[in-house]
Parts: sequence; structure tokens; C-alpha cells
Amino acid sequence: AKPEPAVEEEAAKAKPEPAVEEEAAKAKPQPAVEEKAAKAKPEPAVEAKAAKAKPEPAVEAKAAKAKPQPAVEEKAAKAKPEPATAVVVEPVAKPRGPEPKLAREDERVRLTKGLSKTRKGFVARLGRLFRGKKELDPNLLEEIEEVLLTADIGVKTSQKLFEELKDALDRKSLQDQESIWRFLKTRASQILMVDASALDLDAARPFVILTIGVNGVGKTTTIGKLAAKFHQQGKSVLLAAGDTFRAAAVEQLQVWGQRVGVEVVQGKAKTDPSAVIFDAIKKARDENIDVVIADTAGRLHTKVGLMDELKKVHRVMGKAQEGAPHETLLVLDATTGQNAIQQALLFKEAVSFSGIVLTKLDGTAKGGVILGVCDELNVPVRFIGIGERTEDLRDFSADAFVDALFSEAE
Repeated sequence: AKPEPAVEEEAAKAKPEPAVEEEAAKAKPQPAVEEKAAKAKPEPAVEAKAAKAKPEPAVEAKAAKAKPQPAVEEKAAKAKPEPATAVVVEPVAKPRGPEPKLAREDERVRLTKGLSKTRKGFVARLGRLFRGKKELDPNLLEEIEEVLLTADIGVKTSQKLFEELKDALDRKSLQDQESIWRFLKTRASQILMVDASALDLDAARPFVILTIGVNGVGKTTTIGKLAAKFHQQGKSVLLAAGDTFRAAAVEQLQVWGQRVGVEVVQGKAKTDPSAVIFDAIKKARDENIDVVIADTAGRLHTKVGLMDELKKVHRVMGKAQEGAPHETLLVLDATTGQNAIQQALLFKEAVSFSGIVLTKLDGTAKGGVILGVCDELNVPVRFIGIGERTEDLRDFSADAFVDALFSEAE
């Protein structure tokens, strides 16, 4: 019994839009409606009604209005995430392409490769001085001093190393180039092993980390990679967009939050950064979140207002939670060489920091600055960046770093 053309047209109009069909499917319609959708042939009673071209009033009303019942609307509303919830996309913590977790040997190779340009700095220059010489020539001292002083290690640290090396040569304790390499490796390890407690994220809840540094050092990227690292370790993380001064800084942090799968607390443009960070810590306390990482505006010592603002941020964090910030990380760009030491000294005048992140080591021959930073500031390096991947932001190990730095020189 085929319905009249008018009925066919009516039936075509009665089909809801695709979104409505999806909602209707989720809403679990009543058995009679569900049976109609599942079977191509309606039951006799339905066929008779179709032949008469008189659908039931309830069905006709649903088809005409194409609106789901209240229960459907309620489910559809629940299906939408809350506005404050970060959208989880492909975590940045996962490497691009099929790449398994690095084995210990592979990590060593990766670090060695990442420090290849740094190794071409003072280490390679010293190697060229010693090459082919079975005995040390006292005339080499002047050349050794020149290499060390121009190696971006820092004048103070370079002079210290040279005087110690000269004294050892005078005492005849260094007889050949192998003994010199052993001496340099030992002293470098001793300088980098700053006596400080390890980073303990379980020391407080939330454990609050404040990041500081000038614009362009990779501060926001470092925050994103840290969030990914901690998230992989099973920690819940909240980011605070405290850089309300630089255009697009909040958006950049939001992108990282979405990629990692963590929420970002933000305020309006030019909002007081202290207020944003205060709200983030309060939210973390209310929701029992493990770690809060707060961004701040990049600044130079000439920006007196921004430096004063940084002091205020530090004070307000302590009011939001006793002891906060539990770690203050100064992010430095290795490509700036000795300027990184000067930046660190100027920041220390404004606010104390407990750890250093040295970025972009893979892109410079000036990585020896890490020795000067640790020696002059007596602050531990917590993380180093040797590449663009998330896992290339590595926990710093003085022994592993020195082994990689001198790997091809001995």
C-alpha cells in the first residue's frame, strides 16, 4: 500500500535534521518509535496508518517540530563540556610519529647529540690545542687561558678554572692531555653539583611553581613541557596565565593546555597577574590539584614597574597558600652566552629563585655558560632543553651532562 505523493512529501519533510537524528538516537525513544527506526517495514497497524496518510498526532507533532523531548535536551546539555574544562586534544607529551620511550642508552646518545654544538665551543678548542702533543708545553698556558676566557663560561669561573689548572701543572700532577681532561671533567662536575634539595612535587598540595625570565627565552614553552612531563607522571596540573602584559601570551598558554590536557586559569587582558595566580591557587586547593605552574610577564631590569609587579606576585602567592611559591624557576636562553649570567644576577636582586631552566642548548656553542651560572649563583639547574620535543626538556644530571660534553674530546 504506497502512500499518495502528498504523503511521501509529508514523510520527507518529517525527517529530522542529522543533528536531530543523532539526538533522537541518544535519547532512547519509546519502543514504538525505536522499532520504526530499526525496521524498514512498519508493523501492520503502522502500514494501515501510512496508507491512510494519517500519522498519529504525537508522531506528527514530533516530525513537524523536530525537537527532542525534555529528556533528550537534558542529555544533550550534559554532553557538552563545562566552559572551564580544557579541551583535550593529542597530548604534546607524545612524540610526533611512532617513537617508543627512550632507553637509557638512547637517552645518553640523545643528550650527546643535543650538546654537539656546545661541545664545539671551548671543549673542541682545547682539544685542538692538545692534539698530537704527547707532552704538555708550558707555552700552551696562555692559549688555554684565552680559550677559557672567551668560552662564555663567565670571566669569574674561567679565571678560577685556569688558576687551578696552572697550579696543577706547576705541581706536575698533570702530565699529559688525558690527565687534563680528567681534571676538567672533575671540576666541571663539582661546579654543576650545587648543594640543594631535589625538586619534590609531593612536598605540598598544590605544589606551586613560579616561572620567571625575559621575553624570548622559551618560558611559556617550558611551562607547557613541564605540564606534559608532570601529567605523564600521574600528577594533576593547573596552569595560571599570569603573563597579562604580552599580547597573545594567554592564547599561547591555552594552546599548550589543550595539547597537554590541563586547564588554564586566565583573566581579562591587562588584568592584575597577582589576582589571576591567586585564583588559580585557590581553585587548585578546592579541587585538590597536585601542581600549579604560574606564568609571568617577561621583563628586564630596566622595567622597574614589571620588577615591582614580580615582587607583588611573589607576596600574593604566599597569601594564597603558605610557603608558595614552593619553587621559582628562572628560565635562561643558552644562546645568549654570558648575558644569561647577567640576567640571572639582576633577577636575583628582585626576587629569589630556587632553580634554573637552561633552554636551547642544542642550538648554540655557548652552552658552557651553565658552568658560570652555577658557579656564580650557587643555584641548581633543574632542567635543560636540548630540542623541540617535549621529552627534550630533561631533568638535569651533572654527571650525564659532563660525560656528554666531553664525550668526543678525550
